[in-house]
Amino acid sequence: MSNSNTPFTKEQLIPQEEKLEVAKQKGELFIGLPKETYFQEKRICLTPDAVGAIVANGHKVLVEKGAGEEAGFSDRDYSEAGAMITNDAKKVFGCPILLKVEPPTIEELDMINPKTVLISALQLKTRQAKYFELLAKKKITAVGFEFIKDEDGSYPAVKALSEIAGTASVLIASELMVNAKKGNGLLFGNISGVPPVEVVVIGAGTVGQFAVRSALGLGANVKVFDSSITKLRKLQTNVGRTLYTSTMQPKNLMKALRRCDVAIGAVRGNNRSPIIVTTTMVEHMKKGAVIIDVSVDMGGCFETTEMTTHDQPTQIKNGVIHYGVPNIPARYPKTASISISNIFTPYLLDIAENGGLEQAIRFDPGLKNGLYYYRGILTNKAVASWFDLPYSDLNLLMF
Repeated sequence: MSNSNTPFTKEQLIPQEEKLEVAKQKGELFIGLPKETYFQEKRICLTPDAVGAIVANGHKVLVEKGAGEEAGFSDRDYSEAGAMITNDAKKVFGCPILLKVEPPTIEELDMINPKTVLISALQLKTRQAKYFELLAKKKITAVGFEFIKDEDGSYPAVKALSEIAGTASVLIASELMVNAKKGNGLLFGNISGVPPVEVVVIGAGTVGQFAVRSALGLGANVKVFDSSITKLRKLQTNVGRTLYTSTMQPKNLMKALRRCDVAIGAVRGNNRSPIIVTTTMVEHMKKGAVIIDVSVDMGGCFETTEMTTHDQPTQIKNGVIHYGVPNIPARYPKTASISISNIFTPYLLDIAENGGLEQAIRFDPGLKNGLYYYRGILTNKAVASWFDLPYSDLNLLMF
């Protein structure tokens, strides 16, 4: 018997399945931008400039009348950018892709058509089980923008709003020191011959970093506390100068709080923020000092902080002014809207380029991370654990 002349085995010569790349096919988007109805929510997801870019790429945008007014964008601005304007909220909620800042209410979910793509914040801690029941019933595909990841593993939407919150916390403190009842009448700014304002920042994340930058820019003397040496080191590198940093040593923290004029809390936990500053510590602070608790939406890291509103933002406890508004970026709706819009616009164009959200998710693991409902099936483990709901791995559903 003659020897075979081929270098391949018998198994290798058996015809194999051909594996082809999934082709990208450009799709057309029809996006609905409803007016935000949540209390004191003034932001909108897309600016007129962003709408102009999306329409120029061959897509349609339907905007509810007055949706951008609170953020400083008129209906005329949107109309001139190429959007269609309507008075009918049902029409907007009937669009195949729905874009919101706040998650829709139960009443708004009733107006959404089955199999709609919903892109909004999720705000897990404030949701009810009925919200997820309706998503499942209507087979909705939902993306929570606070879960979307960037190429470097960070969360762009959370980071952008944290930058605003950090910068704003210092500006709000500077107002309160002058305008609030029992304020000390101090001015941020290194005035010759006058000791600078003392600021304590608890938490060296994005909020803390931008609070430090703003405070230093206004000439304050800043002290930063965090339990992570790595975060403190990173903050000093990013700020570009040496400043007082310390781990959460009670003795050092107590000493700093006694002397400070402003204390900013920006520590987040898994389920709630850890209480770093106790009532006793607050009692030893200066009369007229200001506390800005940025993490109040997760319980707050000052034991004495209570949640307040933009209309009545402060409470005075133990002679100390407490600011406990949970949604600080909403105070600056135009800046926040532009920031959110800058994040959303490339994602929307990317979704269109790939021929829809499902295809875009195949190519973008960061966007995939933001998906928590896929055609009515829960795909996010954190949501499932919080509400004790069954969930499925997205990879098993799509590939």
